Amino acid sequence: MRRVLVISDSHGNNYNIQKALEKAGKIDLMVHLGDVGRDYLAVERMSGVPTYMVAGNNDYGPDLRDRIIFYIGSHKIFATHGHRQNVHYGTDSMRYNALENECDIAMFGHTHVPHLDEGEDVTILNPGSITYPRQIGHKKTFLIMEIDDEDKITYRFDSID
Repeated sequence: MRRVLVISDSHGNNYNIQKALEKAGKIDLMVHLGDVGRDYLAVERMSGVPTYMVAGNNDYGPDLRDRIIFYIGSHKIFATHGHRQNVHYGTDSMRYNALENECDIAMFGHTHVPHLDEGEDVTILNPGSITYPRQIGHKKTFLIMEIDDEDKITYRFDSID
């Protein structure tokens, strides 16, 4: 079984990233969906595992891209922060971006609200924010993906609160 920690919108609060890493336990990969903060290299170092990151609307590092595509097993992932896809108005653009790139999972942040839609053709997810949550209850959330030996994925939200 492989485990992936998906976080977003830490806004430079590396302490909260560390809390998410501790709570998540052993992971094989980490994904940060933007608004990382100034020291994005420290985020990669603290994870201790391969880490994918995208630039958010508050990130200005030249090494972070607006969107990335990568694989987890046989699953092709489209990851972006979501501000350019206008995710505050819905997730249709995320679905279309994933399908255009032949991806079966689309990940985004930006709204600071956890979201999971396991559709027939594309799963769309947002881990929420580990620093400035906006959903009812204001839990500082992250998402764990567990991929079994048959490449089936289960998704679980958790919080650092």
